[in-house]
Amino acid sequence: MVTLSWALGGVLLLLVAGAATAGALSGFHQSRPIVVAAARAVLQLAAVSAVLVAVVRSLWLSTVFIFVMLTVAAVTSARRVTGTRLRSSGGASSAARMVLPIGVGALPVVGLVMVTGTVPLSGEAVVPIGGILIGGAMTATSLAGRRLFDELQQRRGEVEAALALGLLPRDAVLEVVRPAAATALVPALDQTRTVGLVTLPGAYVGVLLGGGSAMQAGAAQLLVLVGLLLVEIVAIWVVTEQVARGHLHRP
Repeated sequence: MVTLSWALGGVLLLLVAGAATAGALSGFHQSRPIVVAAARAVLQLAAVSAVLVAVVRSLWLSTVFIFVMLTVAAVTSARRVTGTRLRSSGGASSAARMVLPIGVGALPVVGLVMVTGTVPLSGEAVVPIGGILIGGAMTATSLAGRRLFDELQQRRGEVEAALALGLLPRDAVLEVVRPAAATALVPALDQTRTVGLVTLPGAYVGVLLGGGSAMQAGAAQLLVLVGLLLVEIVAIWVVTEQVARGHLHRP
């Protein structure tokens, strides 16, 4: 368990300072985004921790919280993929469209583990599992979407050549972007292949810290990893179809 102390605060400040310094010295110009992200994480986790104390006691409130996470994930992914903010022109529309790949990927898996009793039907179990799966779907959607638009921009001539040969617009786009979209699954594949050998992910460690056995921790982590593979490949598939059909646009 992490001890809440002044030492923890000092370590966190040193880590953020180190990351911001590296962001400046590397020439990546990411110092400010790193500091802002860290500050937001502190504020958001403090607020969410206070809310979750009440939320996890009720299955209905936990379900509502899952949909709040889905909404935030969609807004975040829309900003990453299309470059539009919620208040900007088209921002709300882009966020609404991002609900589809993230929701279609994550919600059925969350429902499956709840209905089958694989995890306890309680807020303490539903919220963490839902958060992990929705987060995975958001990351995969953002990575795939950005890669798709970049690929289309760089290979526009190939799409036009495919159209000239008689392919439908959707088929012409898919011919170019499918291999690029598949690369968004690489992080989930690598994590699953190397689990236990390179890393011990959060679900495993969480069960151990909660008093569970090593076998229970392994089973929980396996459920999460396999679930993420399904969640992310479906999310990537859906966002690829959205781009190919012209339902998503980058200004």
